[in-house]
Amino acid sequence: MPSLTEWKVPPANQPRPGDYSFDLDRVLSSVVGLHSIIPADAFSADTLGTERAGNGVVIDDGLVLTIGYLITEAESVWLHLGDGRVVAGHVLGIDFESGFGLVQALGRIDLDPLPLGSSRATQLGDPVVVGGAGGRTRSVACQIAAKQEFAGYWEYFLNEAIFTYPAHPNWGGTGLISTRGELIGIGSLQLERERDGKGEHVNMIVPIDLLTPVLDDLRKFGRVNKPARPWLGMYSTEIDNRVVVIGISAKGPAARAELKAGDVILAVKGEKVSSQTGFYRKLWALGPAGVDVPLTVYHDGVTFDVTLTSTDRSRLLKGPQLH
Repeated sequence: MPSLTEWKVPPANQPRPGDYSFDLDRVLSSVVGLHSIIPADAFSADTLGTERAGNGVVIDDGLVLTIGYLITEAESVWLHLGDGRVVAGHVLGIDFESGFGLVQALGRIDLDPLPLGSSRATQLGDPVVVGGAGGRTRSVACQIAAKQEFAGYWEYFLNEAIFTYPAHPNWGGTGLISTRGELIGIGSLQLERERDGKGEHVNMIVPIDLLTPVLDDLRKFGRVNKPARPWLGMYSTEIDNRVVVIGISAKGPAARAELKAGDVILAVKGEKVSSQTGFYRKLWALGPAGVDVPLTVYHDGVTFDVTLTSTDRSRLLKGPQLH
């Protein structure tokens, strides 16, 4: 595997120590590289791959916070430290609602934890740093470009995601750092938006305030100690005020119901839907995983009703193993 720190952020986008009131290099040293190996027969292997690399942030003694898709079904995890050491890690848990993942280092890493700040207190235009493993040359000085709803095609929704510009090129698991030197989010995606007639890339960041209510559960149980949301295994997007199916997850409820790409979801339990966020809210309001989900679907000129029995997606995934 190539080194996680061979590339560099363009110098113009790198953070400069003199611009911050905290010790920038010391704070960035808490961001580590993360490399995971996933079995070929894992449920997520086809969509996310069997080898994943990104970043994570030390938030407690040997406890690393990252984005969950990097470690979902991982059979081994390696943490790459700034001094060249590589330490094995163990997946503690993943919160599918927020997208956070936790890894416990299995050896000493001797790095100061990054204190948690408040993502709610941030405002548009605030200067921030998106920190990657490897220090300043692998980090981006940027600003908060937006705080708004985000709906992901994989049955994922945040009431208020944080978006930063310019974008970090190796965004997965990066640490969003405030002007106080505190962690206020974890990098999840790179997206393109249009501004002034031109396209520009931004990072979508999961706000750190979503971690506090679930952190103890993730450490103790590996998941949040409450009923899981109903999951359909349906990839969808919003096109011209319609919810359109763009893919179906193998072995999921939607596949069993023989739904197909191109289907349009018109209603959930008789209530019309015209947006992806509206679809998710109505779906999750029906009850916990296992609840029946009545859908009205349109395909090739035909409208029909179908009922899917939802499931807990974690039941399809390989659990973490401590070797």
